[in-house]
Amino acid sequence: MVQSAASDVDGYLAGVPEERRAVLTELRRLCRAELVGFDEVMAYGMPAYERDGTAEIAFASQKQYISFYLLRGDVREAFGERLAGQDMGKGCLRFRRPERVDFGLLRDLLRATAARPGTVC
Repeated sequence: MVQSAASDVDGYLAGVPEERRAVLTELRRLCRAELVGFDEVMAYGMPAYERDGTAEIAFASQKQYISFYLLRGDVREAFGERLAGQDMGKGCLRFRRPERVDFGLLRDLLRATAARPGTVC
């Protein structure tokens, strides 16, 4: 699933493969808990979290992996050492197996994102 036609995150989660649904539901719960003041929206066919109308975080169930989009360059730089060993693109952290999602790392990235506004890439 690259882009979903779901109109909301509940619909999105209902449409993901069952073997990923629990992990993505936990990721949503974590985003909602840590990103206080952000709006949960659907953007580009995936759940995203916006502050002042700008998406800073998103996630998706892709064909081969679960993607966590960290759209803040300053946060990526601050976590450079911890992200160095991860499967990371320019702004996308990829987890090829649901059981390998590092919720501790994601929680820390979310907290750093929520702590202050910053420039989105």
